[in-house]
Amino acid sequence: MPDCFIHETAIVDGNCRIGKGTRIWHFSHVLANSVIGENCVLGQNVMVGPDVVIGNRCKIQNNVSIYKGITLEDGVFCGPSCVFTNVNNPRAEIEKKEQFSDTRVRQGATIGANATILCGIELGEYSFIAAGAVVTRDVTPFALVAGAPAKQVGWVGHYGERLGDDLVCPKTGRQYSLTANGLLKAGD
Repeated sequence: MPDCFIHETAIVDGNCRIGKGTRIWHFSHVLANSVIGENCVLGQNVMVGPDVVIGNRCKIQNNVSIYKGITLEDGVFCGPSCVFTNVNNPRAEIEKKEQFSDTRVRQGATIGANATILCGIELGEYSFIAAGAVVTRDVTPFALVAGAPAKQVGWVGHYGERLGDDLVCPKTGRQYSLTANGLLKAGD
Protein backbone atom coordinates (compact mmCIF):
# COMPACT_ATOMS: atom_id res chain seq x y z
CA MET A 1 0.00 0.00 0.00
CA PRO A 2 2.48 2.61 -1.20
CA ASP A 3 0.03 5.54 -1.40
CA CYS A 4 -0.73 5.66 2.33
CA PHE A 5 1.24 6.02 5.57
CA ILE A 6 1.29 3.20 8.11
CA HIS A 7 3.41 3.83 11.20
CA GLU A 8 5.99 1.13 11.92
CA THR A 9 4.19 0.18 15.17
CA ALA A 10 0.81 -0.24 13.44
CA ILE A 11 -0.39 -3.65 12.19
CA VAL A 12 -2.49 -4.20 9.07
CA ASP A 13 -3.69 -7.79 8.64
CA GLY A 14 -4.10 -9.52 5.31
CA ASN A 15 -6.76 -8.80 2.72
CA CYS A 16 -7.30 -5.17 3.76
CA ARG A 17 -7.63 -2.20 1.44
CA ILE A 18 -6.28 1.16 2.57
CA GLY A 19 -7.04 4.19 0.40
CA LYS A 20 -4.62 6.72 -1.01
CA GLY A 21 -3.52 9.43 1.41
CA THR A 22 -4.72 7.59 4.52
CA ARG A 23 -2.52 7.76 7.62
CA ILE A 24 -2.52 5.09 10.33
CA TRP A 25 -0.63 6.05 13.47
CA HIS A 26 1.10 4.41 16.45
CA PHE A 27 -0.08 1.08 17.84
CA SER A 28 -3.19 0.87 15.66
CA HIS A 29 -4.47 -2.46 14.31
CA VAL A 30 -6.53 -3.00 11.16
CA LEU A 31 -7.96 -6.53 11.18
CA ALA A 32 -8.56 -8.77 8.15
CA ASN A 33 -10.95 -7.89 5.34
CA SER A 34 -11.39 -4.26 6.39
CA VAL A 35 -11.68 -1.42 3.89
CA ILE A 36 -10.55 2.11 4.74
CA GLY A 37 -11.17 4.88 2.22
CA GLU A 38 -8.94 7.67 0.97
CA ASN A 39 -7.51 10.52 3.06
CA CYS A 40 -8.54 9.07 6.42
CA VAL A 41 -6.63 9.52 9.67
CA LEU A 42 -6.53 6.81 12.33
CA GLY A 43 -4.96 8.13 15.53
CA GLN A 44 -2.98 6.20 18.10
CA ASN A 45 -4.31 2.89 19.41
CA VAL A 46 -7.23 2.60 16.97
CA MET A 47 -8.63 -0.87 16.26
CA VAL A 48 -10.63 -1.52 13.08
CA GLY A 49 -12.34 -4.75 12.07
CA PRO A 50 -12.50 -7.39 11.01
CA ASP A 51 -14.77 -6.83 8.02
CA VAL A 52 -15.33 -3.11 8.65
CA VAL A 53 -15.95 -0.48 5.97
CA ILE A 54 -14.80 3.11 6.56
CA GLY A 55 -15.49 5.77 3.93
CA ASN A 56 -13.27 8.56 2.63
CA ARG A 57 -12.03 11.52 4.70
CA CYS A 58 -12.90 9.98 8.08
CA LYS A 59 -10.99 10.98 11.21
CA ILE A 60 -10.81 8.49 14.05
CA GLN A 61 -9.08 9.89 17.09
CA ASN A 62 -7.02 7.99 19.69
CA ASN A 63 -8.31 4.92 21.55
CA VAL A 64 -11.34 4.09 19.39
CA SER A 65 -12.41 0.58 18.34
CA ILE A 66 -14.53 0.11 15.22
CA TYR A 67 -15.95 -3.43 15.45
CA LYS A 68 -17.40 -5.78 12.87
CA GLY A 69 -20.87 -4.57 11.93
CA ILE A 70 -20.02 -0.87 12.15
CA THR A 71 -19.98 1.18 8.94
CA LEU A 72 -18.67 4.72 8.77
CA GLU A 73 -19.71 6.63 5.66
CA ASP A 74 -17.63 9.47 4.19
CA GLY A 75 -16.49 12.36 6.37
CA VAL A 76 -17.25 10.86 9.80
CA PHE A 77 -15.40 12.19 12.86
CA CYS A 78 -14.93 9.90 15.88
CA GLY A 79 -13.64 11.80 18.91
CA PRO A 80 -11.04 10.42 21.33
CA SER A 81 -12.12 7.36 23.32
CA CYS A 82 -15.63 7.24 21.92
CA VAL A 83 -17.15 3.78 22.28
CA PHE A 84 -19.19 1.57 19.98
CA THR A 85 -20.82 -1.51 21.47
CA ASN A 86 -21.56 -4.65 19.48
CA VAL A 87 -23.91 -6.42 21.96
CA ASN A 88 -26.56 -4.71 24.08
CA ASN A 89 -26.09 -6.81 27.22
CA PRO A 90 -22.61 -8.40 27.21
CA ARG A 91 -21.37 -10.96 29.72
CA ALA A 92 -17.79 -12.15 29.91
CA GLU A 93 -18.82 -15.75 30.62
CA ILE A 94 -21.46 -16.01 27.86
CA GLU A 95 -20.59 -15.97 24.15
CA LYS A 96 -23.00 -13.60 22.33
CA LYS A 97 -21.39 -13.09 18.92
CA GLU A 98 -24.64 -14.16 17.23
CA GLN A 99 -26.26 -11.08 18.80
CA PHE A 100 -23.94 -8.51 17.16
CA SER A 101 -26.05 -5.69 15.67
CA ASP A 102 -25.05 -3.47 12.77
CA THR A 103 -24.43 0.21 13.38
CA ARG A 104 -24.32 2.80 10.60
CA VAL A 105 -22.83 6.26 10.93
CA ARG A 106 -24.03 8.36 8.00
CA GLN A 107 -22.01 10.90 6.03
CA GLY A 108 -20.53 13.83 7.90
CA ALA A 109 -21.63 12.77 11.39
CA THR A 110 -19.54 13.83 14.41
CA ILE A 111 -19.15 11.76 17.56
CA GLY A 112 -17.65 13.63 20.52
CA ALA A 113 -14.99 12.41 22.93
CA ASN A 114 -16.05 9.64 25.31
CA ALA A 115 -19.52 9.29 23.73
CA THR A 116 -21.04 5.79 23.71
CA ILE A 117 -23.03 4.48 20.74
CA LEU A 118 -25.10 1.36 21.44
CA CYS A 119 -25.19 -1.23 18.67
CA GLY A 120 -28.02 -1.35 16.16
CA ILE A 121 -28.18 2.45 15.99
CA GLU A 122 -28.12 4.72 12.94
CA LEU A 123 -26.60 8.17 13.27
CA GLY A 124 -28.10 10.41 10.58
CA GLU A 125 -26.05 12.43 8.16
CA TYR A 126 -24.31 15.45 9.69
CA SER A 127 -25.70 14.64 13.14
CA PHE A 128 -23.61 15.79 16.09
CA ILE A 129 -23.18 13.63 19.18
CA ALA A 130 -21.95 15.71 22.13
CA ALA A 131 -18.96 14.59 24.18
CA GLY A 132 -19.94 12.02 26.81
CA ALA A 133 -23.40 11.37 25.34
CA VAL A 134 -24.87 7.86 25.56
CA VAL A 135 -26.83 7.19 22.36
CA THR A 136 -29.50 4.52 22.85
CA ARG A 137 -31.65 5.12 19.74
CA ASP A 138 -31.39 6.38 16.16
CA VAL A 139 -30.40 10.01 15.64
CA THR A 140 -32.01 12.02 12.84
CA PRO A 141 -29.94 13.91 10.26
CA PHE A 142 -28.51 17.25 11.50
CA ALA A 143 -29.67 16.59 15.10
CA LEU A 144 -27.52 17.74 18.02
CA VAL A 145 -27.86 15.25 20.89
CA ALA A 146 -26.38 15.33 24.40
CA GLY A 147 -26.76 13.61 27.76
CA ALA A 148 -27.20 10.12 29.13
CA PRO A 149 -29.36 8.87 27.59
CA ALA A 150 -28.86 11.25 24.67
CA LYS A 151 -31.72 13.60 23.80
CA GLN A 152 -31.96 16.10 20.97
CA VAL A 153 -31.02 19.59 22.18
CA GLY A 154 -30.83 21.39 18.84
CA TRP A 155 -29.76 21.28 15.22
CA VAL A 156 -26.39 21.63 13.46
CA GLY A 157 -25.62 22.43 9.84
CA HIS A 158 -23.13 20.91 7.40
CA TYR A 159 -20.38 23.13 8.81
CA GLY A 160 -20.87 21.69 12.32
CA GLU A 161 -22.19 24.90 13.86
CA ARG A 162 -25.27 24.93 16.07
CA LEU A 163 -28.24 26.54 14.35
CA GLY A 164 -30.33 29.19 16.09
CA ASP A 165 -34.10 29.53 15.95
CA ASP A 166 -33.79 31.02 12.45
CA LEU A 167 -32.11 27.76 11.24
CA VAL A 168 -29.33 29.72 9.52
CA CYS A 169 -25.71 28.60 9.84
CA PRO A 170 -23.82 31.39 11.67
CA LYS A 171 -20.61 30.66 9.72
CA THR A 172 -21.84 30.05 6.17
CA GLY A 173 -25.27 31.72 6.05
CA ARG A 174 -26.81 28.54 4.67
CA GLN A 175 -30.54 28.36 5.37
CA TYR A 176 -32.23 25.20 6.67
CA SER A 177 -35.93 24.46 7.19
CA LEU A 178 -38.07 21.92 9.00
CA THR A 179 -40.11 19.46 6.95
CA ALA A 180 -43.70 18.52 7.78
CA ASN A 181 -42.46 15.45 9.65
CA GLY A 182 -40.08 17.49 11.83
CA LEU A 183 -36.77 16.73 10.07
CA LEU A 184 -34.24 19.36 9.09
CA LYS A 185 -33.76 20.02 5.38
CA ALA A 186 -30.88 21.94 3.85
CA GLY A 187 -31.62 24.79 1.48
CA ASP A 188 -29.70 25.35 -1.72
